[in-house]
Amino acid sequence: MDARAVIAAVRDGRVPDAAALRWFAAGLASGVVTDAQAGAFAMAVVLKGLGEAGRVALTEGMRDSGDILRWDLPGPVADKHSTGGVGDTVSLLLAPALAACGVFVPMVSGRGLGHTGGTLDKLDALDGYRTEVSAAQFSRVVAETGCAIAGATGNIAPADKRLYLVRDVTSTVESVDLITASILSKKLAAGLEALVMDVKCGSGAFMATREDARALAEALVATGTGAGCATLALITDMDQPLAPVAGNALEVAEVLRVLRGDVRGGRLRAATEALGGALLARLGLAADESAGQAQIAATLDDGRAAERFGRMVAAMGGAADVIENGLSRLPEAPVVVEVTAGEAGAVARIDTRALGEAVVHLGGGRLREDDRLDLSVGLSDLLGLGATVARGDPLARIHAATEEAAEAARAAVAGAYTLGETAEVPDLVLERIG
Repeated sequence: MDARAVIAAVRDGRVPDAAALRWFAAGLASGVVTDAQAGAFAMAVVLKGLGEAGRVALTEGMRDSGDILRWDLPGPVADKHSTGGVGDTVSLLLAPALAACGVFVPMVSGRGLGHTGGTLDKLDALDGYRTEVSAAQFSRVVAETGCAIAGATGNIAPADKRLYLVRDVTSTVESVDLITASILSKKLAAGLEALVMDVKCGSGAFMATREDARALAEALVATGTGAGCATLALITDMDQPLAPVAGNALEVAEVLRVLRGDVRGGRLRAATEALGGALLARLGLAADESAGQAQIAATLDDGRAAERFGRMVAAMGGAADVIENGLSRLPEAPVVVEVTAGEAGAVARIDTRALGEAVVHLGGGRLREDDRLDLSVGLSDLLGLGATVARGDPLARIHAATEEAAEAARAAVAGAYTLGETAEVPDLVLERIG
């Protein structure tokens, strides 16, 4: 096998056979494939695609590049995954909520990708939390607490870990084939029985149009189901941030406020309930999605989800009193400035990607694979679609390391908001697949 031949075939629109794609995935894991070749392959896939057969072969090859977890637990093993958005911390709420409903959740997550935040980067804001653990410890925490959120353990889908970092810094994120292979290689290696996908659609999503989001959702459902994992997808709106915050520590703070009961309602919680309800119904643990949503809501209201989250954080090396005292220990940026409206009106449009990019350029995301994140920076008090303002009212607050960085972000944040006389607010859940 020859990496150059595989790359040339994809570049020229010829899909390599399954054996070649599996070899390439193994080469990513072993180092036989260089970083330059990985980047060239990713770009060729973005431009020419792999087709369904090639996508399945690459997914299976990346899954088989490392270990596959096996479970013997007194309940179903399932998970959720999002294709990436802004202000999206559903994973940190849904994993403990599902665990409180009797589901075991081995959530293998990733770091920030492009303008979207990464679950592992957010967890780094919790002092002591270990996002990289052995497979044995990961399995133990899942068995004992019902859920664990970590990076791909030492030898879980190592091919994806390598390609994921390359995609982040080579503008090769937006590809149905690469997104599908990346997500499902990790999820299938985690030994799941069922998976619910949150496929984002809109200005802050990698799939900006409903058609592109549907194509990705259908690819994920078909590939996951074909590999033996019951997979369903919800297409959800990302024309505005899911929460009124964006940035690692700021998003964790919002999660803690929801778990503590300080915040009730809102799009973040609604997405958590919708995804959890769909999964519980698919597993047969709820009569239908509405009943499943009510079960998830109950765990958030009565503190069971908070208790599971606290147990998980402690088991992963963090503080046992994270619910009670975690807010005071999160890193805080030294500079906070307001972005104000230049005119009166209703928020008619939000360039959500621009808000995510503003966080990246503040230091909350990566421009290079070796960038070290400032977990304290980001945006808060973000107005949503339909909010009305007078001239001079705040649209958002910038949390920055320096005055200069805050000023540099001000124009980008202000420019992300378009005001009008009226505003149309889209539904959160746009479509269901599978």
